[in-house]
Amino acid sequence: MTKLTIVAFDGTRHDLDVENGSTVMENAVRNSVPGIEAECGGACACATCHVYVDDAWAAAVGAPEAMEEDMLDFAYDVRPTSRLSCQIKISEALDGLVVHVPERQA
Repeated sequence: MTKLTIVAFDGTRHDLDVENGSTVMENAVRNSVPGIEAECGGACACATCHVYVDDAWAAAVGAPEAMEEDMLDFAYDVRPTSRLSCQIKISEALDGLVVHVPERQA
């Protein structure tokens, strides 16, 4: 199992043990993390699973692909480390990943 921490907007930390190959969004929904709406179910079609990747993890997670970049145009308060959590696939290389949920989704 890989460690994933999702920090809700109010500062509540959700420390999760997750399976490699799953996405940050799937794990947020499965564990009822507030602020991740995931209206499209992970199809990269809605921007309601927007998160901020912790600065320490930005390089490891990498930049969004073109389709995700287009969807981020609809997200609330986009920052340099903004990603759609449905597009971040968990792997051993991301063990310990920390992401932050924005104040609200678009």
